[in-house]
Amino acid sequence: MNEGEKKVVRKMIGIYCRSKHDSSGVLCKTCAELEQYALSRLENCPFGENKPTCNSCSIHCYRSDMKQKIKEIMRFSGSKMLFIHPIDTIRHFHHERKRNNNYKAALKQQK
Repeated sequence: MNEGEKKVVRKMIGIYCRSKHDSSGVLCKTCAELEQYALSRLENCPFGENKPTCNSCSIHCYRSDMKQKIKEIMRFSGSKMLFIHPIDTIRHFHHERKRNNNYKAALKQQK
């Protein structure tokens, strides 16, 4: 479930850890723990494959400390992803936009 999301999160955390913690191929303990936490949150998302981005989601399932850390990583790695993994980045943004539009449409129907 959410394999595309998991792939992107892994890559973003990897970029961050290599740059900030000077790791080479293996995540540091802190980043490895965050990766495991993020992947478990994705795996248990009640929206499943129709998961919107966390920013537009009505359910916030990250603990506040982990939420802050993943935001920092995404802010740092997001711009670098386009140059390091361009196809994955474009695919991610396309799917993200489509999922958010579907999520918003479903919310409107519920009202």
